[in-house]
Amino acid sequence: MADRVYPSAKPTASGGGENVAFPPAKVLPPNATRPFYRPQLLRHRNRRSCCCRCCLWITFTIFLIVILAALSGVLVWFVYRPHTPHFSVSSFQVSELNIKSSKLISKFNLTLIAQNPNKKIVFFYDPTAISITSDGVDIGDGTLPAFTQATRNTTALRTVIGGSAARSIDDASAILLKSKLKNSGNLAVKIQLDTKVKVKMGALKTKKVAIRVSCDGINAAVPVGKAAKTATVANVKCKVDLRIKIWKWTL
Repeated sequence: MADRVYPSAKPTASGGGENVAFPPAKVLPPNATRPFYRPQLLRHRNRRSCCCRCCLWITFTIFLIVILAALSGVLVWFVYRPHTPHFSVSSFQVSELNIKSSKLISKFNLTLIAQNPNKKIVFFYDPTAISITSDGVDIGDGTLPAFTQATRNTTALRTVIGGSAARSIDDASAILLKSKLKNSGNLAVKIQLDTKVKVKMGALKTKKVAIRVSCDGINAAVPVGKAAKTATVANVKCKVDLRIKIWKWTL
């Protein structure tokens, strides 16, 4: 009986069996190629998006406020037609003007005319400070009491500025005033008024706004004896400016 030959269980290196990789390759999961996001990156992106949304809302709110303010201003203009008050100098008299050394004695009689040209607006004036200067030198100060000016109203404001009390001025100012009086016999005078006014438009009342009134073109002569010297005021022009204060600046 012939002998049977059984093959070995392990294939030889040079044998013709199948090639098997060793060790076997690892099988990657289906989502292995996707990037891995860290939680910190997500938080940073959320913060940036929140900041962008806040900036957009703030910009939109500011733009809306500006639009509403402009519309309100246009509406007030068409309803009330507001105009600034008018001021003029009716009379200016020099009762006394004496310069001795560095002492100045001055007295002036002033009459101002305040006009409210508005049909639906009332002005409420605080006490008014008056300053009279010549070439930048202060030669007299006074005040006007508070008053209310109704619609389409003209008010005459009379006051006496200065007095018999002497006031001190520096030597340079005294020399300048004496030279002006000696050469021309009169002084170029400027009147300045500073006050605050509140405006009433129907049921609406605004806050107090500072205004400054400047009147130029007055030539004042020194009186002779006790009779006051009346200045010519035909060419006097008064300018009204709003004095709006924003932080440290006054516009």
